[in-house]
Amino acid sequence: MTIDVSAILKEIGGRIEVDGDVALSDMDFLGETYHFSTPLRVKGHISNNGKSLILKAECTGVMNTQCARCMKDIAVPVSFEIDENLVRKDDEVPVEEDVICFEDTGIDIDDIVANSFLMNIEGKYLCSDDCKGLCPQCGADLNQGECACRENSVDPRWAALVDIMNKDNQ
Repeated sequence: MTIDVSAILKEIGGRIEVDGDVALSDMDFLGETYHFSTPLRVKGHISNNGKSLILKAECTGVMNTQCARCMKDIAVPVSFEIDENLVRKDDEVPVEEDVICFEDTGIDIDDIVANSFLMNIEGKYLCSDDCKGLCPQCGADLNQGECACRENSVDPRWAALVDIMNKDNQ
């Protein structure tokens, strides 16, 4: 989504409302894949403070990913805020590290939304707080019930202790 800011570039205190959708492509980040079947809703404003333009917006939508424990596909609601300083490249203002440069009079906010999403995601998402995950031996979904290998398998590091406990119980 490109926002035309020509009306407020020379007007200190000027403000433009932002209300639209940004379609994000699938993202891979820190070993997780995030898919967006519908665009994210962006609602906010861009204002001119005399030194730069300030983009303040709320982004909401739904992303699809996998449960970190059982690998089921899940839909997760997302909501995050954007608060960015925007400076035109041809302005004679020293560019700081925490500003985003734009050219001409249009600001494409797609990359800004994508980067803000990545800065606001949680590390892992679960299908439910009590998700039991997958069996480490056979890969069975433990939310659907116990598997046979869990009862019979013993971590080899604990085998000697299990033998001692079995002798004490006899």
